[in-house]
Amino acid sequence: MKANKGDWVKIHSIVLTPAERAPQVPDDTKKVPLETWVKGFLLDDANMGDEVQVKTYTGRLVKGTLIEIAPTFEHSFGDNVPELLEIGQQLREILFGGDADE
Repeated sequence: MKANKGDWVKIHSIVLTPAERAPQVPDDTKKVPLETWVKGFLLDDANMGDEVQVKTYTGRLVKGTLIEIAPTFEHSFGDNVPELLEIGQQLREILFGGDADE
């Protein structure tokens, strides 16, 4: 897939290899590389998997492997927790209404 200069993209890069990790990090952490994923505006035309440079929204220049074109936010605040809905209703009743607190 082809990306054009100026496209909003996501890149991936290895910041530190396992051998470069600090000695004080936990053993399970030492076994894997320190990776980063960055979104930014592509500085030159490229294909998926190419090494590219992007300019982030804050103006940083970052190099990495092109992995996604027009990335979207995929995070959420998690699944619904019924107990929190009930607590929210109870709190509103205590703070703002009802005969019990007048």
